[in-house]
Amino acid sequence: MTPIDARNLACPGPVLAAKAFIEQNDPNRITIVVDNEAARQNVERFLSSQGYDMQVEQSDDTWTITGIRKSGAAFQEEKIPVREHGSATLVLISSDRLGRGDDDLGEKLMASFIKTLEEMGTDLWRLVFVNSGVRLTIDGSAVLPDLQKYEAAGTRLLVCGTCLTHFDLMDRKQVGQTTNMLDIVTAMQLAEKVIVI
Repeated sequence: MTPIDARNLACPGPVLAAKAFIEQNDPNRITIVVDNEAARQNVERFLSSQGYDMQVEQSDDTWTITGIRKSGAAFQEEKIPVREHGSATLVLISSDRLGRGDDDLGEKLMASFIKTLEEMGTDLWRLVFVNSGVRLTIDGSAVLPDLQKYEAAGTRLLVCGTCLTHFDLMDRKQVGQTTNMLDIVTAMQLAEKVIVI
């Protein structure tokens, strides 16, 4: 089987290529080649969600990911969350500061906002970090303990892989799943409420 060449594809291109191939062919084996760490993590997570075990080979800045389907596994779309209480609220955080004007004040306001999200209780379903918001998820972040607490309590944190790569922070991420725009858009569709900060 010829590997899917997903090098030089912008996010979420590699995941979309894998998704389209699986939907059209329902293969027991799929091989996809990517050229960055964020794409590797995203493709591996997607293939795993579709019932594939992974073998990964790296050569310089290229990863060859081979997925072998587990017995009985089939393509699965993410389902709308079933909630006993509250609503599935997604909060998208696009900056490490809240508001514009004074950067120091903006950092303090963001830290206060993150801490106060606890008041949402079971409504808080997803936290999504994009652009400079990914800086909140790395070592040294003032809100890292709060984010780790939310994740431990069951809130899923999605951290943009393209953004981590852009700011050269991939190795410093301490919380959340590295994600792509397909996951972010899908989560927004499934959420009952979306709050953009």
